[in-house]
Amino acid sequence: MDQRPEPEDELPVPSLHRWNAVLWVLLGVVPPAIAVADAPGTTRYPTLALLAVLALCYGAVGLFPGNPVLRPLPYLYVLVVGLGAMSYLLDGGAALFVVTLPHFWIYATSTRAAIAVSGLACAGVVAGNVVRQGWDGEFFTGNVVFTLIGYAAGVLIGLGLRRIAEDGDARARRLSAELEGARLRLVEAHKRQGAADERERLAREIHDTLAQGFASIVVLAEAARSGLETDPARSARQLLAIENTARENLAEARVLVSAAPQSGVAAGSVADTLRRTLDRFTEDTGIGLASELPDVACDQQTRIALLRCTQESLANIRKHAAASTVEVVLTAQPYGVELEITDDGRGFVTENSHGFGLNGMRKRLAELGGELTVTSSVGDGTRVLAMIPTNGQV
Repeated sequence: MDQRPEPEDELPVPSLHRWNAVLWVLLGVVPPAIAVADAPGTTRYPTLALLAVLALCYGAVGLFPGNPVLRPLPYLYVLVVGLGAMSYLLDGGAALFVVTLPHFWIYATSTRAAIAVSGLACAGVVAGNVVRQGWDGEFFTGNVVFTLIGYAAGVLIGLGLRRIAEDGDARARRLSAELEGARLRLVEAHKRQGAADERERLAREIHDTLAQGFASIVVLAEAARSGLETDPARSARQLLAIENTARENLAEARVLVSAAPQSGVAAGSVADTLRRTLDRFTEDTGIGLASELPDVACDQQTRIALLRCTQESLANIRKHAAASTVEVVLTAQPYGVELEITDDGRGFVTENSHGFGLNGMRKRLAELGGELTVTSSVGDGTRVLAMIPTNGQV
């Protein structure tokens, strides 16, 4: 079973492993090897062999942490035994112990285990020195004192690093929680914005289709009722127009209710679509109308936007302008399609006009990269110019 510490219980030392390995070899393994170079064979050979074993074990664990032969925790116990033996062979070993202390904090399963196992190693080094000196010798030698001080310093440094790691983890968790909260708030904001956009779209579609259709039905119904006795034939035509308008409104309502990606507008050229709308307007109102509607190629969205702008403009003319003539001109330009609708009605002050219809037209055109220009003055009629770029598709 792998005894490596869990990620949340590790010290922030993995990035320092390479430096620790270099320092351990240079300051921990090489000096004892040099020190026993001229020693008797009974000391030199066991010391070199023990150093080689410790180096091989460290290499196996450091380079191959998942190897099945030597796991990290057993490696620490090998260090405990090896450091005690080195203390006995060299009549010292405090320096090697101090240099080896980081290993206990790197490979122990927890902070408590690091303190305990490094304490065993400290005890082993002290015991090796005592056995070498003999029980009648001085206990608190420089090697023992240095070992105890090194152990105490190692514990304090390890605990300090552990605290730093815990603080870093806590900050990381707080940051992660804040980021997740911000993400959720952003998702919720997108949902609210999407719902608001959809409500606005539905309101605009209802205003441009159903509301105008009902207004037309009301006007036609009033005209038909007033002419039942004096002009039955005209009233009959107006009743037929009411029926057709009601059918169109019903079709539009079904499209809106089903939320289908349709427009309720029959396929065909934009000129034919606008011409049908203009014929209905003339039939319903009797206002004189002149038009220039060449067959301009454009996509479905552009065709729908031009139709809605025409319907809204004609509805405004019928309700507010009291015009006698209307002119509608459709033009293909190098930069897009232009639709111009002018009337000779009473006009209005454009700065004071903030109606839903004009704003709806502006937003509809803006969604396609177009723009709406309204020019009017009291007594001089009104000019509405809608421009939609077609990306060269003219």
